[in-house]
Amino acid sequence: ISTVVLTMAVLEPVVRSAGIDLIWFGIFIVVVVEMAQITPPIGFNLFVMQGMTHHEMGFIARAAFPMFLIMVVMVFVLIFFPDIATWLPENLRQVPQ
Repeated sequence: ISTVVLTMAVLEPVVRSAGIDLIWFGIFIVVVVEMAQITPPIGFNLFVMQGMTHHEMGFIARAAFPMFLIMVVMVFVLIFFPDIATWLPENLRQVPQ
C-alpha cells in the first residue's frame, strides 16, 4: 500500500493527461501490486503464508505460481479488453429514466 500511496501522487496527473480511465488504472494497479505480493523473493504474502503454515518458502512459492499465472492472464485481459474493468462502474453511474 505504501508503494501505491507514494507513487500515485506522481502517476495520477500523468495517467489523467494521457487519457487513461482512472477506474481502469486503479483496477490495473491493484492486480499488478497483488502480483508483486506473491512473487519471490520479496513477496510479502509468501512470508505471511510461511508463518501460518510453517512450510518452506519454495513450497509456498510453487503453490502460489498458478495464482500468479492467473493474474498475468488478467493483466493481459485488462489491456486488451479495458471495458471489462469499467462496465460495472459505468452502469452504476447511469441514472434510470
